Amino acid sequence: MSLRSLNNPIASFIDYLSKTGTDASVPYTAPSGLTATGGVISDYVSGPTVYRAHIFTSSGTFSVTAPGTFGDTVEYLVVAGGGAGGGSGQAGGGGAGGFRTNVSGHPLASPTPFPVSTTGGNGSGGYTVTVGAGAAPSSTVPGRKGTDSYFGPPSTPNGITATGGGGGGMFANGPATDNGGDGGSGGGAGNNPGSDLGGASSPVTTPAQGNAGGNAPGYSNNYFGGGGGGATASGNNGPGIAPGGAGSPISITGITTHYAGGGGGGGNQASIYYTSDSVGGVGGGGAGSGGQTSHPVYGFNGVPGTFATGGGGGGSSYPVPSTSGGSGGSGIVVVRYQIAQLTATAKATGGAISYYGGKTIHTFTSTGTFAPFPAPTGGYTGNVEYVVVAGGGGGSIRGGGGAGGMITGTTAPVTAGTPISVTVGAGGLRGGPTYNTAGSQGGTSSFGPSYPTTGGGYGGSVAFGSPNGTGGAGGSGGGASTDLPGSVSGNGGAGTSGQGSNGGASSTGPENRGGGGGGKGGAGTSGASGGAGGIGAQVPSTFQNPASTPGPGTGPLVGGGLGTPGPGGSFYLAGGGAGGANPNGASPVAGGAGGGGTGPVGSSGVDGLVNTGGGGGGSGANPGFGGNGGSGIVIIAYPS
Repeated sequence: MSLRSLNNPIASFIDYLSKTGTDASVPYTAPSGLTATGGVISDYVSGPTVYRAHIFTSSGTFSVTAPGTFGDTVEYLVVAGGGAGGGSGQAGGGGAGGFRTNVSGHPLASPTPFPVSTTGGNGSGGYTVTVGAGAAPSSTVPGRKGTDSYFGPPSTPNGITATGGGGGGMFANGPATDNGGDGGSGGGAGNNPGSDLGGASSPVTTPAQGNAGGNAPGYSNNYFGGGGGGATASGNNGPGIAPGGAGSPISITGITTHYAGGGGGGGNQASIYYTSDSVGGVGGGGAGSGGQTSHPVYGFNGVPGTFATGGGGGGSSYPVPSTSGGSGGSGIVVVRYQIAQLTATAKATGGAISYYGGKTIHTFTSTGTFAPFPAPTGGYTGNVEYVVVAGGGGGSIRGGGGAGGMITGTTAPVTAGTPISVTVGAGGLRGGPTYNTAGSQGGTSSFGPSYPTTGGGYGGSVAFGSPNGTGGAGGSGGGASTDLPGSVSGNGGAGTSGQGSNGGASSTGPENRGGGGGGKGGAGTSGASGGAGGIGAQVPSTFQNPASTPGPGTGPLVGGGLGTPGPGGSFYLAGGGAGGANPNGASPVAGGAGGGGTGPVGSSGVDGLVNTGGGGGGSGANPGFGGNGGSGIVIIAYPS
């Protein structure tokens, strides 16, 4: 990014001096920010200051490669994964993930600066970024705690840890399961005879990361469990409707967003008075089910916390014993620093904005609006380049999920002053834990009505002892499933022309091997030694900003940037999920480059990587879950 490309008054002043000759004996070097990589990049102006934010929705590395002249400190936001809501009814909402920041002026900010350098972190400028997962739901145990998030040097106590949100209590028979769990914010208590307590925020000492969950004072057919705590408020108490505690707004990415809201408490189906849901706290908290007999979406289950907010999951409603709380929302880590002191002229709003190769790039990791300014104020009219990737399909028992459909192009017309809706598809839900329970297809992504993509097909499901478990059709097709080794089983699902490839058939060998889901760049494989996910595809060179290169992640996938590495370098999207296998001499196989989840042996499948459209891996065990599909992404570019 050149200074002059942003209409920099400093550059204009330098030009003026060079014309008058007064700078001949006074060398001038324009101030600059750090040079660093990692995460999705967002450059934006706040008043006279230009910031660069590195946004991590999956684990990776923030690497400092050169110092700058605006100082050696960075500002951060670290939000942990939210806790799950409680199960089996009248349950507490999950607590929000811990919220930590040092952004100047924020009411929850730590006053301690965070210095970085090219020799700090791991000794060569690399700082570990761990993005905590939201807790998985359950109908048989209290809500689980979310996973911690972290930013700082590896394996030292000198970094910033946000504690996972506490799980919601459930309708059970004692404090061990009725009370909400402790966490960054505490989970709400489940409602049962006797007085039950919400979980405490953690750590109890400074710095605070959240607030306590709400209490439940005693059993009644009309009672709700307590709401989960949020970053700025405790969860509400029963017996009435018990919303989750509110999260906190912050504009560290360039867009003001609320994070770390608590999940709402769950109610009672038999309730006469309290048939409404308990809303989740603003900041991604999921609603707790109020027990309506015809709930429009979630039945009696709690609503999940929102992706990349650390929101707690909602509590479930009673009396259906198999109902589960909502899963917690995953966390987020953002690192920002000043890169210039100037006035930039934007041409549009929407998504995370960055500059590379003479282009302005808008990256949408969630649904929003691309809005060119009106012509009199510098709006853009003309063609834009685009990448549109749908959500990946969920894996099932054996069958890997197909990648979300992916399209790219250079001739999408936009008009100054005319907004265009952008939809980013969610990943398909995992199948399992038993046979004949397939995952779901990924969600559609689109750039306006003319550029839609189809969600990835689900991994096939199969009845016990059956050879036939066809994968679902989609942008790329899901892999087939089987439970009858030694015979040809179901076919992989069909991909959509121009968007992806077919899924693979399942095993014809000695073990029960599921087929791999298809990817943008190739079909899923099949056979006794197959089952790998189909390869994805690289984004065009316009979008390959080295500052957004993916870094090493935690676990089998790589994240922390745009896409994943692949055989031609980095920036791969839309890889298929691998098929799982029974442990009869089989080996795990990899998901396709581009975010596809691994297909394990004898255990649950791995989720597709967020914001890649990767398919979820198939499960190798029964009971066992396939992996969730990775959410999609939409990227737009035009001349700066």
